[in-house]
Amino acid sequence: MQNIPKISIITVVFNGAPLIDRTIKSVLEQTYTNIEYIIVDGLSNDRTLTIIKQYSSRIAKIISEKDKGIYDAMNKGLKIATGDYVLFLNAGDELYTNTTLSKVFENYTNADVYYGNTAITNESGEQLADRRLAPPLQLTWKSLKYGMCVSHQSFIAKRALCDFYNLDYHISSDIDWVISVLKRSDKISNTQIYISKFLEGGASKQNQTRALIERFKIMVKHYGFFQTIFNHVYIILRYPIHKLTRKSMT
Repeated sequence: MQNIPKISIITVVFNGAPLIDRTIKSVLEQTYTNIEYIIVDGLSNDRTLTIIKQYSSRIAKIISEKDKGIYDAMNKGLKIATGDYVLFLNAGDELYTNTTLSKVFENYTNADVYYGNTAITNESGEQLADRRLAPPLQLTWKSLKYGMCVSHQSFIAKRALCDFYNLDYHISSDIDWVISVLKRSDKISNTQIYISKFLEGGASKQNQTRALIERFKIMVKHYGFFQTIFNHVYIILRYPIHKLTRKSMT
């Protein structure tokens, strides 16, 4: 592979000592060679920073300071990233295998976005299932009108197309960010592979009401009020069918 693009992988963490090691290893063990790894720590008071420093010689940049939340920390990483592409992989998340990035870029087409599937894991690292919403065959910004059909951790975007995260949203700014990037993208490539393992839970699970309110505002911003109402009626009607289908498969 010649002239392979540089990818900046940004990991945000706060008090993630039980999880950070496996995330770091999944990045450092990649067979792909042109990686800039950035870790943004929110001034953890557990063993997180001690663990990170064990790998410091292989991490391009480490920031450890207070932040205003996860998206502020992501913005700090984005601000210092120098890669052609950006991928956010937070504490507890992992790249799917050690050859994942080599597979993504093995037939490099200079796409604006590369995306793929995501597996859900628990805190022990055990793989549980795929995400409820699978990525579409061809992703566009309109694909997200019914929900987050592509995981943030399986979304690799050209850095030049990436604005900073909107700090007005405290839980769901990643949805706004992904839609905004897709709106600017002309060439979007489906890798048709699993890119990441996503740790179930997180802020949106723990603050579901606030997350739903933020997501509704984001959908209205991008798709309009009446279209968003219609889309939510469809989602509500579809959910029981999805539950029954999942149950019949187990």
